[in-house]
Amino acid sequence: MSIPYLRAAGTSLVLDARGTGVPVIVHWGADLGDLNGELLETLADASVPAISPSSIDVPLRLSLLPTLAAGWSGRPGVSGFRPGGRGGVALDLRLTEVQSGGVRAGVPSASGRTLPGTQALTIFLTDAAARVAVRTDLELSVEGVLRLRHTLTNTGDDPASAPFELGSLDVILPVPDRAGELLDFTGLWTHERRPQRSTLGHGVWSRESRHGRPGHDDSYLMAAGTPGFGFRTGEVWATHLAWSGDKHVWAENSALGYSALGSGELLAPGELRVAPGASHTTPWTVAVYSAAGLDGLSARLHPWVRSWSTITGHRPVVLNTWEAVYFDHDLPTLARLADAAAVVGVERFVLDDGWFTGRSDDRRALGDWFVDPVTWPGGLHPLIEHVHAAGMDFGLWVEPEMVSADSDVARAHPEWVLGGVDAAGVGGSGAGTGSASVGVSSPALTWRFQRVLDLGNPDAFGWVFARLTALLNEYPIAYLKWDHNRDLLAGSSHRQTVALYRLIDAVRAEHPGVEIESCASGGARVDLGILERVDRVWTSDTNDPLERQQIQRYSSVLLPPEYLGGHLGAATAHTTGRTSELSFRLATALFGSAGIEWDLTRANEAERVQIATWIARYKQLRPLLHSGVVVRADPSDPAIELHGVVSPDQNSALFAQVALAAPRAALPERMRFPGLAPERRYRVAPLSLGAPPRTIQDAPPAWLAEPGSSGAAGAFGTDGSVTLTGAVLALVGLPAPLLAPEQAALFTVDAVDGLRSVVTDQASVTRAVSAPRLADSAESRL
Repeated sequence: MSIPYLRAAGTSLVLDARGTGVPVIVHWGADLGDLNGELLETLADASVPAISPSSIDVPLRLSLLPTLAAGWSGRPGVSGFRPGGRGGVALDLRLTEVQSGGVRAGVPSASGRTLPGTQALTIFLTDAAARVAVRTDLELSVEGVLRLRHTLTNTGDDPASAPFELGSLDVILPVPDRAGELLDFTGLWTHERRPQRSTLGHGVWSRESRHGRPGHDDSYLMAAGTPGFGFRTGEVWATHLAWSGDKHVWAENSALGYSALGSGELLAPGELRVAPGASHTTPWTVAVYSAAGLDGLSARLHPWVRSWSTITGHRPVVLNTWEAVYFDHDLPTLARLADAAAVVGVERFVLDDGWFTGRSDDRRALGDWFVDPVTWPGGLHPLIEHVHAAGMDFGLWVEPEMVSADSDVARAHPEWVLGGVDAAGVGGSGAGTGSASVGVSSPALTWRFQRVLDLGNPDAFGWVFARLTALLNEYPIAYLKWDHNRDLLAGSSHRQTVALYRLIDAVRAEHPGVEIESCASGGARVDLGILERVDRVWTSDTNDPLERQQIQRYSSVLLPPEYLGGHLGAATAHTTGRTSELSFRLATALFGSAGIEWDLTRANEAERVQIATWIARYKQLRPLLHSGVVVRADPSDPAIELHGVVSPDQNSALFAQVALAAPRAALPERMRFPGLAPERRYRVAPLSLGAPPRTIQDAPPAWLAEPGSSGAAGAFGTDGSVTLTGAVLALVGLPAPLLAPEQAALFTVDAVDGLRSVVTDQASVTRAVSAPRLADSAESRL
């Protein structure tokens, strides 16, 4: 097949693999329809450009692995050298074979699942003189998600010959000139996934991460689109590197006439040497095209992720103890908290930091993974038995990649610490190859008063694996919250990331029923590389609903909501000091993998009733929330946002109208509900989570008022509803309630064709939450 043509779900890729040069992507984007061999040849021929003045004397084409030797003076697809040589190796790769897998019955993912219907191509290239070969794998899923990766092999047959020092091995994809506006992300601790836009002029917009993890300022997605693209409009081409270590991603607009998106692992000098006969495989680059804005990206990515997800059941309601008790652990306190959690309907109780030997604060004991015999003289068994008796399963916080200088393991094995520690616990700087160095004089930096355990050291790896499996063998632990609270700042990010993946895979193989949440100071490790190994990510360390609205909005462009952990916190947020009403906190935490991080023993009875109502509603809604299509309206006023989830069959939906700040007009724009079937009729009604949102209005919109009533001053309006077609709701919309700042109103949208909706079955929620029963139970247990 000299011109492979891959098509799926409205997207397509055309690859010109004729001749002996590196194949060229002729087209990646919208589906081009049925093209036979003759038309494909005509397209490929017609795509060969002119030869411009003062340029190479053959047409310049952007190949799968562009290099300087082929006339490409932009960022190269591959670079490296051999020690003892003069300068870098100018690879002159030649095509040797193209293998077409056709439509496969199942392509395996890292999670061990198969992906039926995936189309696959394998490209084989070689440079005999440089003794280097490259294999490129391309896959197009049934959802239209494109994946690419390279494998470089040092084909030298003499074991004594020099290794190939790999500088970079990246995926580069062309995008059309009309994709002139960029969107990527930045952020800080508790403020992740902040969007930033720019115009792609001549040159490179490059984002590099040297955190040893993606970081709070992770670029997340690099998206190029038609100017003004939004959530629902515009063409968008986007890439994401499925990797949890150092990386670089970029967009380039060359004066030579090509624009491209690139991504790959960011390697330090000398970090990766490919020995003779050995190979190195890059992380996958995930690439997605949409003709319908950012929501079109999600419409491909979410079902694709769900096709290989490790999640096998519903997402339980979690109570995490961190912001409830911090390090103040004792059985009576935690038993009372567990009782309060059970009364409101929590399904999983997670014991956070502070349970292991000597861990009274964040300055000591990391790495000593033994249950503290003083705080827990009977081990964790009494607490777990209490949790189980209350009807919940039990989860435990761990931070396996980290170690405190003040710990038994660091004192016994300073060579296991990246950068090394001396006998007094004083750090030394680490070697760039990733091996721990001991005895150097310059101090290594601590971060949250902790250091990094060198998982690339087999003994350190074995120690951590043995301690984790010992805990899981001794205690009935259903869930690990796996944290990572600092950047590396020493050693090899590549070696540490590979070892991390191997450790998680080993734990899951030994204990396949244990679920794992990825946390990294909150949302500093949210990527598709870690996602293949975990069941949840902690989206951010902030529970402030105002911050969470934006973090969750943009995190969900890539990840389905069932992965995004979101917790109901105390009224005053631990991370910002901002105070928020309970209704806003509940509405924000509903759209994801919901939980609580609040000392419920301090909540009053009215709050507990409202929380129980919210949990009952969440349990009813999670089949929709965790399988539906995420939609977001494009606001004209940045203070007001509308987002929702529509069931795959378009029978039902849940929407939230969110006031982030005061609107710029007395009457905000109408609520327009995207994603519904245009010809079907839907009933729209408000949904209460126990208390209505705060409004500033003399009367609600007429459609929300009780029939025959003009509405009371200041009332939200909970009795009204309206039935209209999906087209009218999307294009004309409905007048919005006048929400006060930092408030959210929920609306159910149900097709009126006789089908029972999971959204509006109020009777089941009423049966699940009885205020007198709740009060009685709370008094008896607390």
